[in-house]
Amino acid sequence: MATQQLARSASSVDTARSASTESIVRVRDVKKAFGTHQVLRGVSLDVKQGTAAALIGPSGSGKSTLLRCINGLIDIDAGEVFAAGHAVHGLRTDRDRIALRKDVSMVFQQYNLFPHMTVLENVMLAPVHVLNQSRDEVEARAVQLLAKVRLSGKEKSFPGQLSGGQQQRVAIARSLAMRPNVMLFDEVTAALDPETVKEVLSTIQELVAEGMTSILVTHEMRFAREVAHQVFFTDEGLVVESGSPREFFDSPQDARTREFLSHVL
Repeated sequence: MATQQLARSASSVDTARSASTESIVRVRDVKKAFGTHQVLRGVSLDVKQGTAAALIGPSGSGKSTLLRCINGLIDIDAGEVFAAGHAVHGLRTDRDRIALRKDVSMVFQQYNLFPHMTVLENVMLAPVHVLNQSRDEVEARAVQLLAKVRLSGKEKSFPGQLSGGQQQRVAIARSLAMRPNVMLFDEVTAALDPETVKEVLSTIQELVAEGMTSILVTHEMRFAREVAHQVFFTDEGLVVESGSPREFFDSPQDARTREFLSHVL
């Protein structure tokens, strides 16, 4: 019965996504250099609300930098970035950036949990101290989110008592506590043991199935194929090719894409 309900729920989400034509993230001709090194050389892409986009490509191709530009952690040199109603390229104050990161949350390779705080305190920290939300309300939501990422019973544990996969799921719950409209995942399994990768990917897959707009930088090709609605291949600071997972993986058009896939599949 539970499986049938999940299938019906996923089907409903897929239908809603198919009907959505609104791009919640829009990147237009974005350029970014660090010194003389041009990392992004004119990147453009659109991500529709309620869908998942996978960014794949060789190391150093600009994927993580692009996520940081979307989240306002890095100022762009040229172009435009719109995310969840924010003109990111025009943000100038800390107050504006905090408002952006409430709506566009990011999960990194490293968990960045505070080791002296419990799991529950880590999840509650930003909503209470940055957004000034009620502690009681935030605590109730944090408990629910920890249950969502299958960590019920770990509320009073400290990060050092958890596995890497569990810590990464705490980091995901912490991001969800901000009630974002968009989630950015930057190679979140890269630092994990192979045995713990699956539990983190399953958590992200469930979020996508529920309609959370997500942009995923990943080296997990099978995961990208199963979860993403659109795949973007980046190389040398450009989007070389994009398409649906079936189009991209089964019939790549660009020679550089075919070369890359021949090494990773």
